[in-house]
Amino acid sequence: MVRHSLDEGLQELMEILKNMGQEVERILLGAMESLRALDRAQAEMWIAEDKKVNDYERQVDDVCVRLIATQQPVARDLRKVISAMKISTDLERMADLAVDIAKVVRRIDGPLMKPLIDIPRMVDLTVEMIRQGLESYVKGDLELAHGLAAQDDQVDHLYNRVVRDLFEIMTARPETLNQGIYLSFVGRYIERIADHATNIGENVLYIATADRQDLNK
Repeated sequence: MVRHSLDEGLQELMEILKNMGQEVERILLGAMESLRALDRAQAEMWIAEDKKVNDYERQVDDVCVRLIATQQPVARDLRKVISAMKISTDLERMADLAVDIAKVVRRIDGPLMKPLIDIPRMVDLTVEMIRQGLESYVKGDLELAHGLAAQDDQVDHLYNRVVRDLFEIMTARPETLNQGIYLSFVGRYIERIADHATNIGENVLYIATADRQDLNK
């Protein structure tokens, strides 16, 4: 009976985290679209969506506390519970950073200084990392977890290119300085979201090995 209840609780955690991850993806993609269109009304809508992610985080905390108090998990099971709490924290921070992208829309007066190409690519890669990280957690797939490091390197490479390109434009056209700074912030927010996605992979490795490994090298 105890094992059955524990398994049910762990499955509940997986479902909440999957739903939480999907909500983070929606906010990130929506914030990116509102930036491309400089649509302030749409940006405000995505800013308000952050509450749903916070609610999911509270659900994860409640289930984890309940499992620890009533099931007393040990070893790998305990690591699963602890990692669920850490993953939910990472997802909540991702949502905050996605909301920060939407908030940039409030501060930019159009038109955009350049077509957005690499920043949306960063978002697409980062969304894939979130999905892969959560899939690795659900399946306990260490190969998927390790693969996040290479994807994070791709996001970092794009971020460096974004900053370089913006700097060149700001140097040539000083009137774009403010917007360029805000867009560089957006690149940084996405780069940080990708870092949080690699943290999910690190937790998957921790569950399997009881060893903390750094995928953000």
